[in-house]
Parts: sequence; structure tokens; C-alpha cells
Amino acid sequence: MPGRTYEEECRYIRRVSATRYEIDKGFVPGMRVKGAFYANQKLERLVFGELEAACERGTAGGFLPAVRQVANVASLPGIVGYSLALPDMHSGYGFAIGNVAAFRVDDPESVVSPGGVGFDINCGVRMIRTNLSESDMQPVKETLAQTLYDHLPVGVGSRGVIPTTQRDLEDALAYGMDWSLREGYSWAEDKEHCEEYGRMLTADPSKVSARAKTRGLPQLGTLGAGNHYAEIQVVDEIYDDSSAKQMGLDQIGQVVVMIHSGSRGLGHQVATDALVEMERAMARDKLHVNDRQLACARIASPEGQTYLKAMAAAANYAWVNRSSMTFLARQAFAKVFRSTPDDLDMHVVYDVSHNIAKFEQHCLDDRPVELLVHRKGATRAFPPNHPLIPVAYQFTGQPVLVGGTMGTCSYVLTGTEQGMVETFGSTCHGAGRARSRSESRRKLDFHQVLNNLQHKGISIRVASPKLVSEEAPESYKDVTEVVNVCHDAGISRKCVKLRPVAVIKG
Repeated sequence: MPGRTYEEECRYIRRVSATRYEIDKGFVPGMRVKGAFYANQKLERLVFGELEAACERGTAGGFLPAVRQVANVASLPGIVGYSLALPDMHSGYGFAIGNVAAFRVDDPESVVSPGGVGFDINCGVRMIRTNLSESDMQPVKETLAQTLYDHLPVGVGSRGVIPTTQRDLEDALAYGMDWSLREGYSWAEDKEHCEEYGRMLTADPSKVSARAKTRGLPQLGTLGAGNHYAEIQVVDEIYDDSSAKQMGLDQIGQVVVMIHSGSRGLGHQVATDALVEMERAMARDKLHVNDRQLACARIASPEGQTYLKAMAAAANYAWVNRSSMTFLARQAFAKVFRSTPDDLDMHVVYDVSHNIAKFEQHCLDDRPVELLVHRKGATRAFPPNHPLIPVAYQFTGQPVLVGGTMGTCSYVLTGTEQGMVETFGSTCHGAGRARSRSESRRKLDFHQVLNNLQHKGISIRVASPKLVSEEAPESYKDVTEVVNVCHDAGISRKCVKLRPVAVIKG
């Protein structure tokens, strides 16, 4: 609580294993369940350092430390199990980034909170494999990087190049990747390797405001800015030969493409609209939360249902967005290598969501229960034999795509039964910020960041060079440490490590 010393705060936090801490009830008022977070000795310093700094300065005028946000989420009505945070956790809006929380659907008190999804709804990562090797690519690396940059609209004000009418937008919101398939921008098998098969059936475009649609119409098929990127990578290490082979990632030096983007301005507006409506609903239903950024509504309320249907539509938009960029990336590779995407084996390995809330069945007290699982800056990681993952991955577990920071490695993981038990089938989504964007701009020179990438042999194409400092590796945690914590905790397993060779950013 505000006013307590750092030592008093730490009395509520206990290490229960080499990789897991628990936050006891009482850390903040009204906790209905305990909190928990994953970290090793290196990453825990960032968590406790943030908490100590908050105790010294007080919490007014800025984000709460991530550990307190995790505890505040534990006070929300209807939450079950734990309020969880993964090792890439850091402060966010309401929920911490990396926070996972589940709410019983059959509990009339249970809530849905836009802060548990985030403003970039269904921000996620898609990976496309190729049959090219690094030696095939090296002679044309700069040409390939430039061609990919030319094909993908990037930057804050970028506009899509795929013709989209208002009717197209409505259909994309309703049908997700089925719209992409109908219009010829997707292969039939793409959606088989996508969470929810690229379409949330609960989507209702009529619940998306006119303002959100106005923002979304010109941005369909665009990368955007911030931490969004397209990277050309090569397979660097293989930890699980069988799973890697099943994904078609079985050759060291094999070239792949990773695309990280979401629902752009449309998703941001959906979240903004919902927060306004939910503040009214909270007053009506006498809902009280520890932090006003945790604005929420009963799942069954009109406001809750409107948000869930609009969120699903924004999620469909994000899948169409990544599908459109997949189409453009395939065209770029085909042009440079004078081949066809099919001959280059440019199949989608998988597409994962990082910011989303879904109705899922999990076991509580050895009984199946329907839950609304919020994952904010976290990735679903279902185990082998789960009915909601593709047939191709039934024996491996769901692929998990973990993007690194600009110029550092990325990973492919697989889901585990342990994760299903401990984290509602969730694991990390990336490195997680160690510095705020403003601090990064103050302390890092973008010229130096670009030079460091060049010295590593990484080609970079960026729309706004001065914003590169915000995304420098020094601004983030070590993604390898984050992945190792998840692997050591048993909530996901390492499969493949990827090394970047070219980066496209807004």
C-alpha cells in the first residue's frame, strides 16, 4: 500500500521455487486470490528495483510498479487461481504487461476488463518459413531488406496498399481470415496454423464505433510503429529436433520471416470506447477497484458483452492485418528470388495472440470450468493433445513465438501440461521492457543503436530513425533469460532459437 516502506512491502512476497514468487493477500486491499510472478535471480532485480523506487517516490503521478498491479488484479470480482505475471512483466495500463487472469463465467460477479487485454487488441506474432538458407540470402540481403520494406507499409501514419472498402472492413471485422481467404490474400492452410483459426465467431462489427472504423479503414495491412516489426531471421539453434521438424524448422541457417503487429488504431479506439462505458457501469453496479485503470464490467452486463463482441471484431481485424502483410511479404520474396511463394515453401508456421481475452475450459479443483482468460502481453501455450491446437501440432504442443528485441534473438517454444496447470496455459510473449520509452530516448543515441546493428551484420530499414532508441536492446530485458525462466519453470519448452539478419520497423 502507498506509504509502506520497501521492507514492509517485501514481507508479503515469498519465493516458493527457483523461478516463482507469490504475493500474499494483504499486499493491497481486497485481494481475493494470491498473486504470483516468475523470475530468476537476474530478472528479479528489475521487479524489486521497480518496487523499491516506487516506495521511495510514492505512486502518484505515474504507473504503479508491476508487482502492485498484479496484486490489484487479484482483487477483481470473480478472479480464480492466481493473478499471474510472466518473467517479461513490466508496468502497463491497469494490468501489468505479462499479466494473466481468469474469471469464472458462471459467477455473476465476474468481470471483464479492457486493461487486461490492452489497447493494441490481438497484437501478435506470425512466423512464415522458407526453404531458403542463409547462404542463398546473403548475396541479396540488402535488396531483400529494401524490397520487404517497400512492400510493407510502416510507420505511425502508414496506409494500407491492399484496396479496402467500407464493406470490406465490415466483412474483415466479422469474418477475420475467412475474408482474407475469400479475397485471395491468404492460403487455405494459413488459418489452420493460427489461433482461433484466425476468426473469433463472437465478433459483432455493429459493436465497433464509427470512430474506430474510420481509424481502421486506411490502416489494414500496415505494420505500424512502436515495437511492431518484420524481421528476416535464420534458425540458429534447435533444442527439440522432433518438434522443430514438425514445424518445418529443421535446418540450421534456414530463413524465416517474423511479423509482429496488431489491430492498430481500430483496436486502440475499441479499448478507449469501452473504458468510457465501463466507468459508467461501475458506478451503476457499485463496482470498486484499487486502481481506476482497472475499469471493468460484469461479463454478463450490456457493457461487458458489447466490449467482448467489439474486442473479437478487433481481433479479427488484427488477423486480417497480419494475413495481408503475409501476402505482401510473399510477394517481396518472390520478386527478389524470381520464384513463387509456393516454390519457396512460404507456409505459416503459426500465428499467436498476445493481447486478448478468451472463453476457455480449464480445470479447477479437478473439475472442468469455463473461464474468461485475460492475457495481456502473454501468449497462449496449450499442451500436446489439446483440442484447440492444429492437428499438425497435436504431439508437439502449441508453437509459441517469442520475439526478441531489435537486433537480438527470438525463440519458438511449445506448450506444456505444467503450464496448463499453473498459468492457464500461458507463457511469455517477448523480452519485456526494462526502461520506459522516455528514458530510452534520453539515454540512448539512435545513431549508436543503428551502428551497433550494422556491426552485428543486421540490415535495418526504419521509417523513423529517432524512434529506434525506444526499441534498442538496452531498453529491454534479456529475452534469453525470460525464455529460460519459462523453460525451467516447465510452463513452456524451448524448441528453436532464431537470429535476426534484417529488421523492418516503423
